[in-house]
Amino acid sequence: MERKPFGCLTVPGLVTALLTVLVVVVVGLARGGVLFNPGPLNAQPGAILGSVTSHAELSGRCWSCHAYFWQSATMADRCVLCHTDVAAQLQDPSTLHGDQQKKNPSMTCRTCHPDHRGPDASLIDLSKVDISHDAFGYALTAHQLQADGSPFACNTCHVNGYTTFDQTVCTACHQQIKADFMPPHLQAYGDNCLACHDGIDTYGHTFSHANVAFQLTGKHAQAACYGCHTGARSLADLKTTSQDCSSCHAKDDPHNGQFGTGCGSCHTTDGWLPATFDHSLTRFPLTGAHTSLDCTQCHPNAVFTAIDTACVSCHAKDDHHNGQFGTDCGMCHTTTAWLPATFDHSLTQFPLTGAHASLDCAQCHPGAVFTAIATTCVSCHAKDDHHNGQFGTDCGACHSTTAWLPATFDHSRTRFPLTGAHAGLDCSRCHANQVFTGLSTVCSSCHPEPSFHAGLFAGMTCDQCHNTSSWSPATFNLAHPNVCGEGGCVNHEGATCRDCHTANLSTSTCLKCHTSNNPVDGGGGD
Repeated sequence: MERKPFGCLTVPGLVTALLTVLVVVVVGLARGGVLFNPGPLNAQPGAILGSVTSHAELSGRCWSCHAYFWQSATMADRCVLCHTDVAAQLQDPSTLHGDQQKKNPSMTCRTCHPDHRGPDASLIDLSKVDISHDAFGYALTAHQLQADGSPFACNTCHVNGYTTFDQTVCTACHQQIKADFMPPHLQAYGDNCLACHDGIDTYGHTFSHANVAFQLTGKHAQAACYGCHTGARSLADLKTTSQDCSSCHAKDDPHNGQFGTGCGSCHTTDGWLPATFDHSLTRFPLTGAHTSLDCTQCHPNAVFTAIDTACVSCHAKDDHHNGQFGTDCGMCHTTTAWLPATFDHSLTQFPLTGAHASLDCAQCHPGAVFTAIATTCVSCHAKDDHHNGQFGTDCGACHSTTAWLPATFDHSRTRFPLTGAHAGLDCSRCHANQVFTGLSTVCSSCHPEPSFHAGLFAGMTCDQCHNTSSWSPATFNLAHPNVCGEGGCVNHEGATCRDCHTANLSTSTCLKCHTSNNPVDGGGGD
């Protein structure tokens, strides 16, 4: 008989194959699917996800995680139906799962989360997965080798599983490395290591203060960290530590805060003492002899604020004027030295000029009395007044500060101005015996009537004929009418006053010359 190719595809062969498959399926179902199950599922209870609290509750419902072969869904698609929080993370690269999905697209849930390893087996296994620890918020840059030189393994730190971390592991390990460092470090900053450390030693033993705003210089460079960062329990606490000097040095401040908190104005990091204070930055710069004074001379009892800056507050004992010049000592004294002093009299109501400028102060201010002093000339020059007060107290009308003598008197300012020959006369010609007041100003007081007048000009004043240019010749300047007769006007030139006025000017006669009315002989009658 000729054999046909694929003889197994005969009717008996196909029937045998189907019966075999049917037997296997029946036996598998009868034994609870043990033939297809690689092992029991994790039975550790957790949050309710998809109506169950553990994978073990899904036993017998394989399709909950394993899609049928004719379906396009993958096991990862079935995982996120229950684990919806992970589904959201996969869409966000900033999350753990989103970051891993981005870096390793071929990874699936089973890569890190295997199951069917028993009811108590962990659902996390990273031993065969290359995952950067940075994704968990803590780098392993500074944790490559342990204290004994062996490499770190995950369970070196995660002794109770991957999902938990006990920070006592940090202290136990570092206690072996730096036994002298850890006790004070824990006391100063506590045992929450992750609050400050990031695994790359950003704020570890390699940290340099030169990289931040507050540089450590002088003795600051020798200070322990917790000397300034007292009570810090987190990275935020370290960064917000006060940079104000007084926050550390208040106990060293002997000024009781009088100079504020800017200690650096006087002190340096080389040492708290000696300190330097720049007084020129205050409202009272030090000059002259003030610069060499000890601070306590002006600031007794270490009082530095609200100090009176008036000179008299320190120099009252040096004031020989008994306060007569007020408190502004700087008007006369300088900081170079208290003496000699200079006083600018031009700033007063009585400036000194001429000979006054060279006088000693005591000549006008006897007994060191400087205020309420009379400024009238006579208050000092009464002894020099030969006029016996006849000209009052205004000596300056004739005298000047250049010298008391010679003096000049302006007669034009009196009621009797001097003109003509009067101007050249010596004072004593009119003011005999130094009498200057109560004198008569009529001419006859100095110019008695000559005998030839013999009362002829009674009732008239001298200046009607005489002037100050010269006493003689005199001019009679009254309007004198011409005398007229029948023959017309007759010239009387050459006649004297007495020719017509035999007694005085108020009476006259023509008959003394004209004895008749004959025009020939000049008669004209009265």
